[in-house]
Amino acid sequence: MKSKKNLRVIGFDADDTLWINESYYLEAEEKFCHLVSEFANREEASRALFETEISNLNCYGYGIKAFTLSLLETAFKISRGLISADKLQKILSIAKEMIQKPVELLAGVEEVLKTLHEKGFELIVATKGDLLDQERKLEKSGIEKYFHHIEIMSEKKAENYQKLLNHLDIEPTQFLMIGNSVKSDVLPVLELGGHAIHVPFHTTWAHEQVNTTDLVSFPVVKNITETLNLVLNAED
Repeated sequence: MKSKKNLRVIGFDADDTLWINESYYLEAEEKFCHLVSEFANREEASRALFETEISNLNCYGYGIKAFTLSLLETAFKISRGLISADKLQKILSIAKEMIQKPVELLAGVEEVLKTLHEKGFELIVATKGDLLDQERKLEKSGIEKYFHHIEIMSEKKAENYQKLLNHLDIEPTQFLMIGNSVKSDVLPVLELGGHAIHVPFHTTWAHEQVNTTDLVSFPVVKNITETLNLVLNAED
């Protein structure tokens, strides 16, 4: 990101960029693997769950509800229908616990949003997931006030971002995306000619992992607070 001269809108991913999310999924997966341990070991159960999640993406999309359906389907598959009703109920309880988790903002998030908002940038959320769940998390987060637009996307590919930019009536060069996923938050925006900053989270869902080459260049920061320096001190 060499220039901020034309920058108008800054988009933020939500899960694992603004608040903790993947850690809860990993915790739920561990509980699930324990519940089905009589039918498969941890590695087998984890692999079966991932395969089910990926095969269900076109049907269910992302989020806790989709994850829950994949948990139940995987339990039936690996148990060949022998899993007990009690354990199925426990799997449902795992999902309900996830929904009730507190929204824990990552360090520096509110400082960054407040500063950029005061500097006159238009801030938006551009994230994947279940609409109801993401709206709930935003409401609980206490940071909804900083955003003038919330976009819950079914996918985050170049064409999805282009539709978002059309809706916002801006050019790609006027848009910056900040997020923890190179695959979803960085590469599609760069493809359109926009700007992107990668803020890695300590763990990333396998589906979001991607191999990049030296031909692709983008700024990477240790934490979200460091994005302020890149945005506010970029060359005019």
